[in-house]
Amino acid sequence: MSMQLASAARWRRTALGGDLREGDAGREVVLCGWVHGCRDHGGVVFIDLRDRAGIVQVVCDPADSPLAHGQAAEVRLEWVIGVRGVVHPRPAATVNPELPTGAVEVRAAELGVLNTARPTPFPVDDAAEVNETTRLKYRYLDLRRPGMQRTLRLRHDVVQQVRAHLHREGFIEVETPVLTRSTPEGARDYLVPSRVQRGAFFALPQSPQLFKQILMVGGIDRYYQIARCFRDEDLRADRQPEFTQIDLEMSFVTPADVMGIIEPMIADLFTRVRGRVTPQPFPVMPHADAMARYGIDRPDLRVELELRDFSECFAGTQFRVLAEALGAGNRIRGLAVPGGGQLSRKELDDLVGFATGEGARGLTWIRIGADGWQSPAVKFLSEAERGRLAAAGPLAAGDLLILLAEPDVRAFPILAQLRVRLGERVGRVAKDEDRFLWIVDFPLLERDPDAGRYVSVHHPFTAPREEDLERLESDPLAVRAQAYDLVLNGTELGGGSIRIHRPDVQQRMLALLGMPEVEARSRFGFLIDALAYGAPPHGGLALGLDRLVMLLAGADSIRAVIAFPKTQRATCPLTDAPAPVDAAQLRELGIRVVE
Repeated sequence: MSMQLASAARWRRTALGGDLREGDAGREVVLCGWVHGCRDHGGVVFIDLRDRAGIVQVVCDPADSPLAHGQAAEVRLEWVIGVRGVVHPRPAATVNPELPTGAVEVRAAELGVLNTARPTPFPVDDAAEVNETTRLKYRYLDLRRPGMQRTLRLRHDVVQQVRAHLHREGFIEVETPVLTRSTPEGARDYLVPSRVQRGAFFALPQSPQLFKQILMVGGIDRYYQIARCFRDEDLRADRQPEFTQIDLEMSFVTPADVMGIIEPMIADLFTRVRGRVTPQPFPVMPHADAMARYGIDRPDLRVELELRDFSECFAGTQFRVLAEALGAGNRIRGLAVPGGGQLSRKELDDLVGFATGEGARGLTWIRIGADGWQSPAVKFLSEAERGRLAAAGPLAAGDLLILLAEPDVRAFPILAQLRVRLGERVGRVAKDEDRFLWIVDFPLLERDPDAGRYVSVHHPFTAPREEDLERLESDPLAVRAQAYDLVLNGTELGGGSIRIHRPDVQQRMLALLGMPEVEARSRFGFLIDALAYGAPPHGGLALGLDRLVMLLAGADSIRAVIAFPKTQRATCPLTDAPAPVDAAQLRELGIRVVE
């Protein structure tokens, strides 16, 4: 279709259509935006004009302007137009309560087409169900959708509120390098070859960890950054190869000080967005308690079920499976589920199938019926054992008891998932609540059976509890970290720790992780040297901005709250990245690709 386009310079916008309300009646405005919808009702053309503020109805009546009406008859979806007209109240019968602008309309005196558009591969509408890869390939269209506009505005508002809060608390924003050296921090680095230093590589930072510690040595005292981070790891719904953290560090602090800065900031964000007060203070729970009660270090407290240790109920048991487990040093852990007796035999068999699929040798279930206990295992239980179980549960008619006799490393993750599944199944989940939780006193180290050595639970720069420091070499797995994670509804929002500020302790830690002194100096010599020049005690925290906005927006994936995300295969459908590069570029870098 041939169309004479209007001069862009002539259409100077004076208002956002989505902002117009009844108080604007009688106002002459110039609007610019996209054609979201177009209808011809008896010779009068109605255009839904969309801009970043929303949608407003434009009326093109030949009685007002034959020229504007004639041009309106030719426009198509997603054309870019300008409209000059006057705001009028809508007739009472045509008010649209679903739109914020639904009580007004703009009667067009003039209309100009600023650009045409091809037919789009999908409707620019929140209601349209579109394959994600297609949406990412045409991300410029997807970004026009009202939902995406709201999400990016929410992300902007969150960042502004974070900056304002930290500014009030005396923090200063400092940028740290994006080109740095490769250091082991738990995931693969993205490497960047140096043209000048042939054969040497920069790495993109997995976090600003070492630089923010050096800022503390430099006397900055309170630092923060909205930091871009990069990790070459397998992806899932809440992971991206490049992501953003709200990163901060403070000098002369305890864990309570760091938590005291973050908690009111997060509570205020959720109060504003949710429209309900977020209770403070957030509960604080030791890691060991979280594992014993929920089987996971990021429990969803909305699920009103807790794990229990039923081992004492089976002292001297004749039930061979449980007796063998206890003899091997395992615990008998389980879950009492009020109302769980309603589950069918097939549902119970599915629970057993899930547990065995996750590596358990089996799962014992017992239904408490009005006429007695029902389970293939009941015949192996003595009356005394039944009595102890009923008291420990506590169990009543209509309840369900599940028991697992496995090493904790296997039992906890299975029971943690069953707890959530069963809580949802029997309606014991407080859906419309936000339940925050601080997890503290993590183990400093854990044993990697594959590598045959100790590894950090958080990272090698986390400080041990001072009272545990003397056991660092003699009983390393018993040493607790000065670490803390913030959890919301089963999702880890972020975490941090007090850092090692003494060079001798940092060297002991690296040695414990199996890093010879020569390697430690090669990788971290700059940090150890910095700590030797009067490093203050310091600690900090990083929150995942993408994950935070995802939860505030009620999205299912962080890809929904990032303007230009990668797919789960770490590709960009919009730009077809990553892509091969010219052979001349590789020669210049001294690199060749090996098939």
